[in-house]
Amino acid sequence: MKNRIEELRKEKGIKQEDLAIAVEVSRQTIGSLENGRYNPSIILAFKIARYFHMSIEDIFIYEEEIENEKE
Repeated sequence: MKNRIEELRKEKGIKQEDLAIAVEVSRQTIGSLENGRYNPSIILAFKIARYFHMSIEDIFIYEEEIENEKE
């Protein structure tokens, strides 16, 4: 799942550590989210969306694997 966390965070001049504290996770979790190594729980996604005053869909982009189109 792709996301815009790093883009939004940098636009607002927010450090990973500050965002992590605000949404109650570690800085490493924020880094993993930004690098696409970790998908958030629905609760964490809501917290991040609320923090940026945006909808979940505006921050997180779900890209379905398109296996059926290959057939």
